[in-house]
Amino acid sequence: MSTSAEPGAGGAPLSQRLVLRAAGYDDPQVAELVEAVQQEYVVRYGGRDAMEVDPAEVLPPLGLLLVAEVDGAAVGCGAWRVHAPGTVEVKRMYVAPQARRRGVAETVLARLEATAAAAGHRRVVLNSGDRQPEALALYARAGYTPVAGYGVYADAPGAVFLGKQLAGVVEEGSEWVS
Repeated sequence: MSTSAEPGAGGAPLSQRLVLRAAGYDDPQVAELVEAVQQEYVVRYGGRDAMEVDPAEVLPPLGLLLVAEVDGAAVGCGAWRVHAPGTVEVKRMYVAPQARRRGVAETVLARLEATAAAAGHRRVVLNSGDRQPEALALYARAGYTPVAGYGVYADAPGAVFLGKQLAGVVEEGSEWVS
């Protein structure tokens, strides 16, 4: 699967071809990207992400992990896993500094949402933090709104929980229905 990246807000478009490919946690590029995102958390929050991801949770049909590559080099990743019936959680969204603001994150997020919807899920949730303004802006542009906290960060200061309906899903009252 491949797609050309669209320019990000304020950044130059990628002149190379952006390729998205499914991978597992045992992929060497995934290991490098996951470690890079963990180091980003250390810088921004003083520690690694305490929310564990079981590698099997991001493999089809339970989930999906995508690697974004430009000219064969991994520049980003993102995954979804089942959170609750009909709901997936986005995890491990990351773009390397040299590829930021060029549409990579938008492209990965859009493909994650599309594949989750195609797998029959109706809603997506995620958690981020208040020290990640770039991520929060991305999610706001993509239509995410606040949702109730969950998991190990449910009551953590600075934790931000967001969600949205997936394409083709209509909300009636407080229930999410397709």
